[in-house]
Amino acid sequence: MTLEETAKRRLADVVALAPTKNSELQDRWGMDSGSEVHQYLESELKDYYYRNEDSLICATPEGRRIVEEAGLVEGTDDDQHVTVPPIQARILEVIAGPDEATQSVVSVYHALEDAGHDDYEVEDVRSALHSLVEKGVLERVRKTVPTFRLAVERSELAVDELE
Repeated sequence: MTLEETAKRRLADVVALAPTKNSELQDRWGMDSGSEVHQYLESELKDYYYRNEDSLICATPEGRRIVEEAGLVEGTDDDQHVTVPPIQARILEVIAGPDEATQSVVSVYHALEDAGHDDYEVEDVRSALHSLVEKGVLERVRKTVPTFRLAVERSELAVDELE
């Protein structure tokens, strides 16, 4: 199956954001609902994506190969290299390191505010933290409320921000 340019760019988003959720792709693609994202994936990218055991969207090896050959994403074997939306990039700048005390959602929200990023809601921060856990770059520690910190050293983490 030959993909049109729009489909290739969207597949590149799946590769870059994986593992991802319908809501992240909905925001990225300017769609009205998660159902619209699902319909698009099934109609245009069915052979190039799958859902992992947590129902998160991932690209198949063939999907990754297509976007790498098209020059839309760089191939990498570096597990510490992530491409994330702006809010997640900001969180990675301010969150506690792997040897520091964990932070709650509200603590991370206030750290973002202190760093001059006061345009996010608490729910946006909560969702972004959970997405970063799913990507394997944050560790979630269960206490009375979930708390978070980097799972890797900040110096070993390369972050590309989606535009």
